[in-house]
Amino acid sequence: MTAPLVQTRFRVSGMDCAACATKIEGATRRLAGVEEVSVSVAAGTLLIRHTADTDLAPLAGRLSPMGYTLAPVPPAGGEQRRHGPKQQDAALHDHADHDHAGHDHACCGHDHAHGPDAHEHREPEAHPEAGHEHGGDGPAGHASLVDAAPARWWMAPKARLTLASGIALAAAFGAGLLVPGAQTALFLAAMLVGLVPIARRAIAAAANGVPFTIEMLMTVAALGAVIIGATEEAAAVVFLFLVGELLEGVAAGRARASIRALTTLVPKTARVERDGRTLEVPAEELKVGETILVRPGDRIPADGVILAGESQIDESPVTGESVPVTKGVDAVVFAGTVNGEGVLRVTVTAAAEDNTIARVVRLVEEAQEARAPTERLIDRFARIYTPGVVAVAALVAVVPPLFLGGAWDAWIYKGLAILLIGCPCALVISTPAAIAAGLSVGARRGLLMKGGAVLETAGKITIVCFDKTGTLTAGKPKVTDVIGLALPATEVLALAAALEAGSSHPLARAILDKAAEEGIAIPPAEAAKAIGGKGVSARVAGREVFLGAPQAAAALAQLGAEAAARVDALNGEGKTVSLLVADGAVAGAIAMRDEPRQDAAEGLADLGREKICTLMLTGDNPRTAEAIGQALGIEVRAGLLPEDKQRIVGELQREGAVVAKVGDGINDAPALAAADIGIAMGGGTDVALETADAAVLHGRVKDIAGMIALSRRTMGNIRQNITIALGLKAVFLVTTVAGITGLWPAILADTGATVLVTANALRLLSGGAKAGR
Repeated sequence: MTAPLVQTRFRVSGMDCAACATKIEGATRRLAGVEEVSVSVAAGTLLIRHTADTDLAPLAGRLSPMGYTLAPVPPAGGEQRRHGPKQQDAALHDHADHDHAGHDHACCGHDHAHGPDAHEHREPEAHPEAGHEHGGDGPAGHASLVDAAPARWWMAPKARLTLASGIALAAAFGAGLLVPGAQTALFLAAMLVGLVPIARRAIAAAANGVPFTIEMLMTVAALGAVIIGATEEAAAVVFLFLVGELLEGVAAGRARASIRALTTLVPKTARVERDGRTLEVPAEELKVGETILVRPGDRIPADGVILAGESQIDESPVTGESVPVTKGVDAVVFAGTVNGEGVLRVTVTAAAEDNTIARVVRLVEEAQEARAPTERLIDRFARIYTPGVVAVAALVAVVPPLFLGGAWDAWIYKGLAILLIGCPCALVISTPAAIAAGLSVGARRGLLMKGGAVLETAGKITIVCFDKTGTLTAGKPKVTDVIGLALPATEVLALAAALEAGSSHPLARAILDKAAEEGIAIPPAEAAKAIGGKGVSARVAGREVFLGAPQAAAALAQLGAEAAARVDALNGEGKTVSLLVADGAVAGAIAMRDEPRQDAAEGLADLGREKICTLMLTGDNPRTAEAIGQALGIEVRAGLLPEDKQRIVGELQREGAVVAKVGDGINDAPALAAADIGIAMGGGTDVALETADAAVLHGRVKDIAGMIALSRRTMGNIRQNITIALGLKAVFLVTTVAGITGLWPAILADTGATVLVTANALRLLSGGAKAGR
């Protein structure tokens, strides 16, 4: 029997590009007992799956000479692994065994269960920026949720090395003017200031099984230039290489920090009620169940439920919505949102490391470890490309002098330049940089996607299949009609509310909400009792009153032709009708329906404008489903079992469609798993992330179109990046062979392309969020 594998996660500092990831992965795989390795440049993490007796201690010593340092990420609880249904990469995810209680909502004859929402209970550590690690220790030895302030990029080791190389180069140039005979020795010394650390990293990488690195190419090119007498240019190229590496580090640090900047939205302190006093404590010390006081204008320090008070909540920092939302008792609030004008008492429902923002950060970092198909294709190409470039450079340096009578110095020089041009850094980073930016933008808008494969596939969707209840509709019935027959409509509503007072049933809550909305005083009810499967009865204001289904009401009172006609008409509109019987006569009727979400029609229209088909797949009765479908203008297939939905998804795929299935993630599990992308609709900590590949955190139908649009923008950005990377190399390859450009333009073709590609990917961060709102 195979021994179970365990997982260990590290933060890695000094990792700026995909070439770095290749070296780290190569060194890690050489350790005995290591089975799988996943390196994320965007997240700055290394995840290792290994046997329990594997000794990982030597790894830090192997990576240190290459310029990388490790910091273990401590788990906050028992680990469990989670994989999306169609995750297409060997990326691994470690999660704490921390379950949230499920909830069952019965409405319109349909049950919607939200299963355990298991999430890793891990506190993220500080991220490395510009080659520098910044740790922050929180309680119990765990890394603080909110990162320590990052060091300035110019304080990083790479910046100091670049500065030293620049000073040495300037000094060599100045001294060479004064002592012309010593120029060669001076430039050689200046070159060695920067080249020695580069060569050390190259040798360390080769010793760990990765010989084809940019550091090795740089070392060979610089030494070759010295041999053919181009010492001054070799020194300049080394300096330019270091400048490019520094710029790569700054760009990578900015990209890495983009999503983790969300953690700064959570205030550092909270006002908590303990032992009859209100104390100010660090927000990360808040415990589930405690009561906090949120003053007007304060940021809410934790996820929770309002215990007392009412206020407008500005949720734009989390959701991107500019209009504040009015919330009162029992409403859910999220950490990082801003309280308006009222004082709120809030019961904490999630600890700091598991609140909405922390979960978003964690999920996006994990998603960045799952490589997109395009990224894996580029990686495979790069493994062939780099040795191929070395071979071409060797042929350019040797063949013309040997067989065509060319000058050795000139052609060796050109071969060295081609070595530098051939580094695949820009090409390899072109996809993960854009994917990381796209995932970050999506997370800021509440669009969580489990990896680059999901983000890439979203842009190819041709049909979206929606569940009805809780997806296209709000999942809560509302009173649509109050009809007076023997009594006025207002009295009908008052008596019905009296019968339902104190009930938590969704239909009862709908009647009570309607009475509150109309400002109707609810009389007291006496001797109230529920009649199983029929309704509820009581004595209210001296009357014997019953509220229930038409069939049960007909057994208590004569249902006249007018009442029967009204009931039939309401049923025809897909509404659930309850009749009120007072003193043996049908007093009135109340109709309810689970109404479409406010943005449902707009969201479906957005998909239609993008030529994406829509289809409702629901287990609800056909009459109710057709009524909602007609109101929204969507094709309906109703009365379906879970296996029917799965079958329909499969049929659409066999017809050539790329299918997204949107549902609650539990009842629709078979269809979600069968679809090309399964998308869970939900809000806050109640999102069914375990079942689906993606989630619309804020439950907006229009966000489905936003997710698809974000995917298409990201894939367009990737195509631009690949064009930049290969285009620049092609131009400089031709100009180098033609003798127009030399070593220093060649290094600019490499590092310059890498910086351009990263900067282009970062455009998604500034423009993507606005475009999708």
